[in-house]
Amino acid sequence: MRNQYFIAPWLKNYKKEYLSGDISAGLTVGIMLIPQGMAYASLAGLPPVYGLYAAMIPQFTYSLLGTSRQVAVGPVAIDSMLIAAAVSSLAAVGTDQYISAVILLTLMIGLIQLFFGVIKFGFLVNFLSKPVISGFTSAAAFVIGIDQLNNFFGISVDHKSSTLITLFSTLKQFDQFNWYAVLIGISGILLIRLTKKFGKGIPGSLVAVIVGLVIMYSFNLEINVLGKIPSGFPEFSIPNITYDMVLKLLPSAFAIALIAYMESISVSKALQQRHKGEYEIDNNKEFIALGIGDIIGSFFGSFHGTGGFSRSAVNDQAGAKTNLASIISGVLLLVTLLFLTPFFESLPKAIIASIILVAVYGLIDTSYPKFLWKTKREDFYMLLFTFLITLLWGIQEGILSGMLLSLLLLVKRTATPHIAILGRLKGTEDYRNIQRFKDAEVREDVIVIRQDAQLYFANSSHFYDKIRCEIDQKKGDLKLLVLHFGSVSNIDTTALSSLEDLIYDLKQEGIRTYFSEVIGPVRDFFNRVGLTQRLGKDHFFLDVQSAIDYYDKKGNQLEIRRNFERAIQSNEFKERNI
Repeated sequence: MRNQYFIAPWLKNYKKEYLSGDISAGLTVGIMLIPQGMAYASLAGLPPVYGLYAAMIPQFTYSLLGTSRQVAVGPVAIDSMLIAAAVSSLAAVGTDQYISAVILLTLMIGLIQLFFGVIKFGFLVNFLSKPVISGFTSAAAFVIGIDQLNNFFGISVDHKSSTLITLFSTLKQFDQFNWYAVLIGISGILLIRLTKKFGKGIPGSLVAVIVGLVIMYSFNLEINVLGKIPSGFPEFSIPNITYDMVLKLLPSAFAIALIAYMESISVSKALQQRHKGEYEIDNNKEFIALGIGDIIGSFFGSFHGTGGFSRSAVNDQAGAKTNLASIISGVLLLVTLLFLTPFFESLPKAIIASIILVAVYGLIDTSYPKFLWKTKREDFYMLLFTFLITLLWGIQEGILSGMLLSLLLLVKRTATPHIAILGRLKGTEDYRNIQRFKDAEVREDVIVIRQDAQLYFANSSHFYDKIRCEIDQKKGDLKLLVLHFGSVSNIDTTALSSLEDLIYDLKQEGIRTYFSEVIGPVRDFFNRVGLTQRLGKDHFFLDVQSAIDYYDKKGNQLEIRRNFERAIQSNEFKERNI
């Protein structure tokens, strides 16, 4: 049964035995979020402290409003990269104007998500197909990784509009690589990977951070470090809203809002499957929870965050039973902001780069493209198109073009839907596609056609032309068309006009049109527009066989009547003394 409590639904039935798991998970994820938050802030082009804000504030808001009990909310790699791509073209990275634009973008993302949740538009995420997301995510991993190479190699690179040009510019400076930074970066990657393999309960990124700090305190190395990190709770500040900036950021805000929601709802659904019967995920409430988190966060210096795969999995594995774990994580981050930020000022940027590189490596998916190549080439080409656009032209261009391609393919598929000619299976009253059932019986005077999609403006001409083509092949023997509408979920007025034209044209040729298995909403529409009344209720049947039986019976009666009329006209009755 769906929980009707909107605020902290988990609190009402909280049990004492949940506490130990929530504390353990909250501390684990909180520790994990410290280096992650700083790393993703760097990825978004922001000072590290903004990552701590983004890791802390959404934890509190989601714990009160979210419907998943294991999702951990905060900054994520893809969205951080999207933010950098959206804002870097409008302001120089690291400037006050840049930070102001990121905060405004966060507010806009939150408002869009809140709006979609309130009007119950959780279904919108379905327009982002899996091939598009897979292609975009894999390409984004390369873009992120290449973008971090300058920190990994300890050099300064002017990031170009093209990822490949940026890579070339980085490799050209081989003679300027800071090999201390490279060694620290490699050590960070090895520590994270080894910890993940042999010590699953230990946050590998935190181990890498600690080792990096120990090295810097032990040796006087000339490499790039994070530098000054402000301490204390973030101050309340209203985002700087300008009409011009809102217009420029609006497309990116919509794209990020949908992508972030999809990422969060995906991990929510996956984790909920492991806790069946304990709670339910509400798609629209998830939209609202994420949106309010961004809105409130934007007033306290937080940039956009959402539910992340890795830390949510860690949260679940560490024993999280309720959203109290998120509150504990948020409190730990608050303590860090108040007292511990000075300890991180000497952290090498190479360690931050190593954390990001390990994170994005997990985003590269090779199995799914192989699966599509074997099973659905059209989806594979869509994935490849999105991948190449993202890699060669940019993040925003990739995701927007991928979304557009998804919609175009959707229109293409619905504009030319599957239409089947049905025949009767021997010894039964079942009618099946004659292309799949070669022994299905087909009569010369009857044709049964099934439309396997809704009938609307984009496919009405295809529907009309397909039926005319099949009828013309009957070469004048046809007397009855039965339209099997069991798969037609909707009809619009454009399609209705085509349907009426078809019925009228066939009537002029002496061919009747019957309908079978019309579903309720379509029957209601036929009643409202008067089609049922104009044709007569005797043109609508529950199944194909009933329609054909009625035709046979009525056809025989008409034949007897015609013979009777011809007999009268020829005085046949008088000759027989009848």
